[in-house]
Amino acid sequence: MCPPAAAADGSGQRRLLRGPRGGPHGGPRRGQAPSAAPAGPQPPPVGGRGAAASRKRQRYVEKDGKCNVQHGNVRETYRYLTDIFTTLVDLKWRFSLLIFILAYALTWLFFGLIWWVIAYSRGDLEHLGDHTWTPCVNNLNGFVSAFLFSIETETTIGYGHRVITDTCPEGIVLLLLQAILGSMVNAFMVGCMFVKISQPNKRAETLVFSSHAVVSLRDDRLCLMFRVGDLRDSHIVEASIRAKLIQSKQTQEGEFIPLDQTDLSVGFETGDDRLFLVSPLIISHEIDERSPFWDVSRGQLERDDFEIVVILEGMVEATGMTCQARSSYLADEVLWGHRFTPLLSLEEGFYEVDYGGFHHTVPVPTPACSARQLAAAAARRDAHLYWSIPSRLDEAAAAGGEGDPEMSPRESNGTLASPESR
Repeated sequence: MCPPAAAADGSGQRRLLRGPRGGPHGGPRRGQAPSAAPAGPQPPPVGGRGAAASRKRQRYVEKDGKCNVQHGNVRETYRYLTDIFTTLVDLKWRFSLLIFILAYALTWLFFGLIWWVIAYSRGDLEHLGDHTWTPCVNNLNGFVSAFLFSIETETTIGYGHRVITDTCPEGIVLLLLQAILGSMVNAFMVGCMFVKISQPNKRAETLVFSSHAVVSLRDDRLCLMFRVGDLRDSHIVEASIRAKLIQSKQTQEGEFIPLDQTDLSVGFETGDDRLFLVSPLIISHEIDERSPFWDVSRGQLERDDFEIVVILEGMVEATGMTCQARSSYLADEVLWGHRFTPLLSLEEGFYEVDYGGFHHTVPVPTPACSARQLAAAAARRDAHLYWSIPSRLDEAAAAGGEGDPEMSPRESNGTLASPESR
């Protein structure tokens, strides 16, 4: 029988990110000594899931995978310009389209203005009706026509009405310069748009995680489990799963580490973290002595404050690009004593997945104690069973050996003698 869960003390209260006075993602870790209580009157400890849920918990990663972190007071903004390509790709679509339009429009206007300045400086605009005058560009009679000629030159349309003459060397140089710079603008902007369109971020929309994680027994061991699935028929190649525990902690030296990250083993040692994701899979983290949940019971889980971030990575089968999907579970989204319902059924010649019950769980009998207490109870039970077998043999030997003069004292004590000892 599992021993009762240990009561949590005041050191299990939540801590602010500024220091160890309580706040989001706080509370001591396994093996951490409780910190000394500050002097002066303190508010009553907050306990229970209802009290913890009365305030809004701040997520580190949203359920849809967006990281809830904003960078402020960034002084070295020039670093964004040194990687201008990535900066443009990371912009929102409305800003990307605006820059795309402005890049072409400003280039056309700039070179159109230069063509107009050349025509004006050479006096072409003053000899519009003079057929004996050879202009730099035929049929260029103002800024609008110079702007149209700039568009024709950069886009290589070439309607044939406006054309450069061989008596204008500055126009020939400008034509070469605009052709080269126009090609560079085309390559840069089209490349940005292509990369932005082909980004695999939207592929993560069809990679789903269960809305809750569960804790229950698997092969007589407490396990933390969640479910992942892929809604598309095209699969994720080389899929792998990771899990991180996000929780603030205080070291033995008094250093406060906000939102410290700890790996949760989901089968890296055995290769179980490499997934063949053709149907929904239940990812299991065995709560053993290496797990940060080794000392966490059901009661402590309801009072604790942490966040579990799960990360699914793989290559998109259709494009070969790497895709990453993320989600997270807060402490009140971990259901103790629940199990996921099966989704797979065998039909005529194929297996069918019912995604209608993807998030469904059912309660199952689960001890409320921690994994450490459960392991200690199992060890005591095994030890009792180990010592009870010789005791029963002693009783049987004592009952069968009464009055037998040839039985040795060693045999009468219940120990089976070997033939050699006889």
